[in-house]
Amino acid sequence: MLRMENVTYVYEDNTVALKGVNIDLRKGKKIGIVGSNGSGKSTMFMLFLGLLKPTTGRVVFNKKELKYDKVTLSELRKKAGIVFQDPDKQIFFSSVFDDVAFALRNLKFDEKEIKERVTAAMEKTGITELQNKPVHFLSYGQKKNVSIAGAVAMNHQMIFFDEPTAGLDYTSKENVKNILEGLAGKEEKTIVVSSHDMNFIYEVCDYIYVLNKGHVLSEGKKETIFLDKEILDKANLEEPFLVKVHKYLGKPLYEDEKELFKQ
Repeated sequence: MLRMENVTYVYEDNTVALKGVNIDLRKGKKIGIVGSNGSGKSTMFMLFLGLLKPTTGRVVFNKKELKYDKVTLSELRKKAGIVFQDPDKQIFFSSVFDDVAFALRNLKFDEKEIKERVTAAMEKTGITELQNKPVHFLSYGQKKNVSIAGAVAMNHQMIFFDEPTAGLDYTSKENVKNILEGLAGKEEKTIVVSSHDMNFIYEVCDYIYVLNKGHVLSEGKKETIFLDKEILDKANLEEPFLVKVHKYLGKPLYEDEKELFKQ
């Protein structure tokens, strides 16, 4: 549905955020975007969502070059959404139900359909019991789930997640992982995940793009990328735990820790 062709983006202060980037989001259902701070991940997300326009190159949406008129951008945002790193940047209303319903009401959906969608989204993200709570009484992890529910309610074909586990404890991380796996599996959505947590990326994603100083340093299936120590070192990325177990202890390359500890 979305891809970049030779995209360069330069900010007004002449900072080159991306240079000659080619990324095709049709290559996987669970795509990981990894790289150190300043590698261009957040800029790339904003370009894909039409929030920024390339300095050169183009973004392609549904096989056509993305136009930046109101009609085209509205169509794009019905198909693709984002969950920001900081949930407070995505929460607008005092009650959980009303916040999850915000985008749907903004798009003038029928109130009956809004209730159905919001109820389903809250069930999928495990926040049904919070629906009448004031948002400012929620924990950080609960706010994360509310922001995810808002995107789920929109029924996007593709959802971008910017650092979805940042600031979360183990239980909350596992909950987010289960939500994302459900979206990509049963719901058949495409998820695009940016994170500094290589263990999370390894367990959730199947295709990886490695960004480094605005360039695509490498891309490929997760097994190929994470077994390439040279690439990880160049991008200042840590080897995932399960890759270390495989390389240094001679164990099979397990998909997740649960599979490892069943042995």
